[in-house]
Amino acid sequence: MADIVLDVEIRERTGTGGARATRNEGKVPGILYGGDKAPVAIAVKLNEFRKALYTGKLAGHLVTLKYGEETQKVIAKAIDFHPVTDVPVHFDLYRVDETQTIKINVPVHFKNHDASPGLKKGGALTVAFHELEIQVPAGHIPEDVIVDLSGLDIGASVHVGDLSLPSDVTAVQGKDVVIASITASAAEKSEEASAEA
Repeated sequence: MADIVLDVEIRERTGTGGARATRNEGKVPGILYGGDKAPVAIAVKLNEFRKALYTGKLAGHLVTLKYGEETQKVIAKAIDFHPVTDVPVHFDLYRVDETQTIKINVPVHFKNHDASPGLKKGGALTVAFHELEIQVPAGHIPEDVIVDLSGLDIGASVHVGDLSLPSDVTAVQGKDVVIASITASAAEKSEEASAEA
């Protein structure tokens, strides 16, 4: 996958007025912090930022920041959007080294729904966590965590300890934490209740 490169410029003005002026120039204001260097106010052209954002690889992935001839690796820690127009209005970037171990959230996805006896019987997949917090070297952040539902019947649960994570990835949550479970649907519960009566 091609590396995302954000071409940034340094912002002279900071604060609300400076951020507003930056947005009026068609740019998204941001802040770069972390490491042993002081925070720096930066800006990226809105269309470039949107392009990077809509790849789906900006948040939670290693990104290359470019300023003139200089480049450095960063991770997007926060992206704020306008509440009505959904246009990005501010972002925070965190400096990292590719070998540095970081904590980050990655999405949890489920596969093999049709191979789950519980779901075939009309059970429901109840998801407790849509994201999993992991510790991982910054250069090896996985795209997602996949949960295989094959063979799971009603009443079965998937715990953090059941996940197959890469060798250099550690889940922050305890092994006994439930990620998802197969539960009986409301219709099925009422059928059971009437059968008992």
